[in-house]
Amino acid sequence: MHGFTPLRISVALATVVAVMGTGVAFAGSSDTARPTGPARASAPAATDATEPTQRFIVGYKSHAEEATSNTALVKDAEAKAAETGEHISFERRLGTGAALVDLPGTDRPQDAREAMAAFRADPDVAYVVPDRRVYPTAVDPAEYRYQWDLYETHAGMNVPSAWKQATGKGVTVAVIDTGITRHTELDSRLVPGYDFISNSWTATDGGGRDSDPSDTGDWANRGECGRDKNGNPVPARNTNNSWHGTHVAGTIAATANGYGTVGVAHEANIQPVRVLGKCGGSTSDIIDAITWASGGTVSGVPANKYPAAVINMSLGGEFACDQAYNTAIKAAVDRGTTVVVAAGNDDADASAYSPAGCANVITVAASDREGNRAAYSNYGRAVDVTAPGGETTVRAGDGIWSTVDKGTRALSGEGYASYQGTSMAAPHIAGLAALLKQKAPSLTPARIEQTVKDSTRGLPGSCTGGCGAGLADAAKALSSTGS
Repeated sequence: MHGFTPLRISVALATVVAVMGTGVAFAGSSDTARPTGPARASAPAATDATEPTQRFIVGYKSHAEEATSNTALVKDAEAKAAETGEHISFERRLGTGAALVDLPGTDRPQDAREAMAAFRADPDVAYVVPDRRVYPTAVDPAEYRYQWDLYETHAGMNVPSAWKQATGKGVTVAVIDTGITRHTELDSRLVPGYDFISNSWTATDGGGRDSDPSDTGDWANRGECGRDKNGNPVPARNTNNSWHGTHVAGTIAATANGYGTVGVAHEANIQPVRVLGKCGGSTSDIIDAITWASGGTVSGVPANKYPAAVINMSLGGEFACDQAYNTAIKAAVDRGTTVVVAAGNDDADASAYSPAGCANVITVAASDREGNRAAYSNYGRAVDVTAPGGETTVRAGDGIWSTVDKGTRALSGEGYASYQGTSMAAPHIAGLAALLKQKAPSLTPARIEQTVKDSTRGLPGSCTGGCGAGLADAAKALSSTGS
């Protein structure tokens, strides 16, 4: 498999990391029982790693022949190979038009540096960035009582009052994540998605890209994802499946069926888009997923018949946002899609993480049940808004309760779990964006972001480092759009 680095994620979460490169992670954890005590940590926090050594993304200037011709791309790769003495091959064109370039048969960082330098020196090349490894960022209505994040007046998001104005009906939200499992709360909300994981080992489903975005698991044994820069095994201990995408989807749109939980936008459509598997996923796959989910074209992938009005990405990595990411996100927003992302779970400045530090996204920090910035949550000027992400270190009931599968290393049947993380905060805002889009369909992504920010209230607890505009308030946001 290709090696890349991950994002550190918070306690009580399910995380995995890769061998070499800058990666993206999720925060999610949990106890599949009702929250009566501390949630168990299902995986360790990811640690820093080095840059990838095998693949990178090359964007050509619009006038260059390589910008539109695959034949020209192959010839250019051959020319750079002859120039550097490295084995360089063109792997595929991404949905943004950029080229994914591979260096098969090498694991030496200097080989990648020399190859990337050759492309950067070409006046027809606009940018060259690593293809990084990324990870999820997660650490009856009888069970609705566990959803303090929706209804508690102190630090909840005032969601039930918003349902008098909108429920998300007719709005599609793409969950770019680990895929999804069967669940009573979600099955009726699904529209066709796609599996964008191109590496069959990472995919764990026996193949590469296909039209089935089912989550087949992301468990990993100790050291199976490589070693960090200090030589420590990654993961540090055996981990179980996170079912991260299913948990995120439940927070957004679990149906109000008189059973289990309910989502922020409980009549919205969910489009599962799979990019994360064993040991995370790659930025090149995520870029194609962003493009496709927002209605763009990706070579070799059928057109998306249900382009998403909102994208949720509860994933991230510790690297500054690069032009490859920014290009894909800007194109999605230009197509009218609101992009919501997790701030990250390292108690650090979110601007050093991606996609949290990218332009044209709504970056979401996490708060706890007391209304403080959660201890793990990233912060800073890149953060736009804060939403409940929970903290399970004292009580599992203080986490975010949502849908999962009960299996540890295989599917075992639907269940629920209390997770914590900015992965759990972001889908609250994605759900709110869906409510706003239903009530006022003409709202642009920029107006949705501004409406969310203008309608916040101050955190009832403390926030050091910057929590954006404040704690999101769903009812206030909906009311501000008029009747």
